[in-house]
Amino acid sequence: MKYWLAAYVRLHHEKKTRDRINAMGIECFLPIQEEIHQWSDRRKKVERVVIPMILFVRVSPEERSLPLTLSSVSRYMVLRGESTPAIIPDKQMEKFKFMLDYSKDAVELSTTPLAPGELVKVIKGPLTGLEGELVMVDGKSKVAIRLDILGCAQVDMPAGFVEKVTTKCHKKRMKSSTNQPSL
Repeated sequence: MKYWLAAYVRLHHEKKTRDRINAMGIECFLPIQEEIHQWSDRRKKVERVVIPMILFVRVSPEERSLPLTLSSVSRYMVLRGESTPAIIPDKQMEKFKFMLDYSKDAVELSTTPLAPGELVKVIKGPLTGLEGELVMVDGKSKVAIRLDILGCAQVDMPAGFVEKVTTKCHKKRMKSSTNQPSL
């Protein structure tokens, strides 16, 4: 059985470390988005690391120590008061990856507590099918995906692009997502 863990990586070494972990045969995910930067004389597409110094690895208990053999990986993220690495549920990682792959707008990560929003499903645009929460941040409507140990990934979303989803387990999910990471 494999599970997702968040590893702390030396600043500006995320891409090289991802390549080295992949070369070990371990599944690795580095959240990256392309942006267009404008200088006075040119425009250029650049890759932006969405969560600096964090790399996600999918490992079995036997493989867990392998990424830590690299000098650029310091440790795994743990929840406060615990000593074992915090596991990120597969479903949350799938939603986060989908958001990064298909969003035309920049995905932001917020570590400040976010009030629970209305559970919605995106019905228009490139993120069609994504389920998350509709929240208001600085007067803008956004769709947020909670990553239990990291906070919320959010992207701008017009309210007309979503429809309300009603489930009984939504309130239960909100209570379980209040754990904050130990940094």
